[in-house]
Amino acid sequence: MINGKKLIIVLPAYNAEQTLEQTYGEIPFDIVDEVVLVDDRSRDNTVEKAHSLGINHVIIHEENKGYGGNQKTCYNTALKLGADIVIMLHPDYQYTPKLIHSMAYLIANGVYPVVLGSRILGNGALKGGMPLIKYIANRGLTLIQNILINQKLSEYHTGYRAFSKEVLEAIDYNLNSDDFVFDNQMMSQIIYAGFSVAEITCPTKYFEEASSINLSRSTVYAFGVIKTSFVHFLNKKRVDENTSLRSIAKTVAPSVRIISPCCLGKCL
Repeated sequence: MINGKKLIIVLPAYNAEQTLEQTYGEIPFDIVDEVVLVDDRSRDNTVEKAHSLGINHVIIHEENKGYGGNQKTCYNTALKLGADIVIMLHPDYQYTPKLIHSMAYLIANGVYPVVLGSRILGNGALKGGMPLIKYIANRGLTLIQNILINQKLSEYHTGYRAFSKEVLEAIDYNLNSDDFVFDNQMMSQIIYAGFSVAEITCPTKYFEEASSINLSRSTVYAFGVIKTSFVHFLNKKRVDENTSLRSIAKTVAPSVRIISPCCLGKCL
């Protein structure tokens, strides 16, 4: 509990047996109320490790639903448990749990409703072992996104994210992709809805056990990011609200809908 707000950490897990204990061991339970682990059909003993560590809420997908599908279960479960603040932490120990205090307090004190742990602020990304090609791709995609979405974020691609309950309830993230582009579609929804986003510097670690996607998946992801950003731009500018734009929104970013002036409920 933090300032009377219930804090839940969600762990989207896939083959995290080797790193889960180290990640879980650094979670600050002086303020964290619950931990939810969602296993996306791991091929190792992630579930058994989670139970041995005493994680009370372990959700097991009967089939692999993808990174985005995993997050949907994470957030849906956290909200059902009464979370006021939800922080997504990867159980592969790529992001340090020691920043949970800083991220949670920004939300609990009403300073920001969304906080991202950025690997790009400072010089932590390359020092932490991020491959140069990934760094260049991250910076290039972020530049395009900032131009199209009209923001000044240092990166959109971090997996370390904190949200207030109000943000998660205001956007329909369940409409998003089940793949990696989910993160960017969700950020598009959040920004479109007018929520402010904070970033804090986050050291990162790249090592053999840390999760990553291969070149072909990265390419698909990059195109998905760009398409999502264009749909956001077109919606925001209301360049075209006809059927063809609605069709683009459905095929490129299912979460993005044309908003009429009278629509004041769910965003995107």
